[in-house]
Amino acid sequence: MYDYLIVGAGLYGAVFAREMTDSGKRVLVIDKRPCIAGNVYTENTEGIHVHKYGAHIFHTNNRRVWDYVNRFAEFNRFTNSPVANYCGELYSLPFNMYTFNKMWGVVTPEEAKAKIEEQKKEAGITEPRNLEEQAISLVGTDIYEKLVRGYTEKQWGRSCKELPAFIIKRLPVRFTFDNNYFNALYQGIPVGGYTRMVANMLDGADVILNENYLENKEKWDGMAKKVVYTGPVDAYFGYTLGALEYRSVRFETELLDMPNFQGNAAVNYTDRETPWTRIIEHKWFEFGKDDNGNDIPVTVISREYSSEWKKGDEPYYPINDEKNSTLYEKYRRLAEEEENVIFGGRLGEYRYYDMDAVIAAALDRAAGEKV
Repeated sequence: MYDYLIVGAGLYGAVFAREMTDSGKRVLVIDKRPCIAGNVYTENTEGIHVHKYGAHIFHTNNRRVWDYVNRFAEFNRFTNSPVANYCGELYSLPFNMYTFNKMWGVVTPEEAKAKIEEQKKEAGITEPRNLEEQAISLVGTDIYEKLVRGYTEKQWGRSCKELPAFIIKRLPVRFTFDNNYFNALYQGIPVGGYTRMVANMLDGADVILNENYLENKEKWDGMAKKVVYTGPVDAYFGYTLGALEYRSVRFETELLDMPNFQGNAAVNYTDRETPWTRIIEHKWFEFGKDDNGNDIPVTVISREYSSEWKKGDEPYYPINDEKNSTLYEKYRRLAEEEENVIFGGRLGEYRYYDMDAVIAAALDRAAGEKV
């Protein structure tokens, strides 16, 4: 008999497992995939740590979380500075003075602010009601049309006018020449990849892979006093109230016999016509070096294609519009009635989590269990 059965070996499950194991509890972790680490799983290809389920750059302002993850991995100094490609024109992301200079020829922050304000007034926006209006109010019409609209509509499969404004409020806009996409005190990639970091978190817990909890729920429930469930909350209840909607992502990954494909870890394709949203070149997360510090003569790229989720696909991004939020609230009330079951993580709580927020949430929930 275990004290905790944890369904899902991603960040939430691994952190919870570590905390409970350290407090003397017996923990079993199961995952339907053949690997640990959930969507932050990295695999070694020719010395390159490939982010199999999409690029993950760790960033946080939370010193508690930063100190915590550094117990399990050493982090390099990688800074996320993506590039936007609009029909062959290259722009800096985040939107900063380099972007404004190339778009309008302005050279001072005052000129850039005046240009954005002018375009916002021309668009007649006072209180943004949707993503399009929110974006124009932040960066003006020109940047919205070239660098936001096409990318966002490919990513979400919906018109920007149909998407809520809050989705883009995180958009970094700076009137400086700072190319760091994240406004975070701490940032980097774990040396040796995320899989190694998560393996260190899971040390001391029993782990079984290739096991689907929902296919044999009664058996697994009988093995522990409490369950920590990090899978889709609607799947747990058999979709009895209907299926929550997600966006999914498909990856086309290639090993190329060349040392450098695009010269940057991430290039976003912001026109509507290019079918992929971005290309990731994984070696640049670790400066083109292998674990021994040697230059890697080949490279691995992944093209990302956003798609509407259907059952059987991997759910990535919850669609937190009014319809889905209302449905989730019904599932949340059902979840509260489940005795001895903790619902956590991106899928268990139907919310988009940055990695640091997932870890903080797992630490808080585990602390509550120790009281």
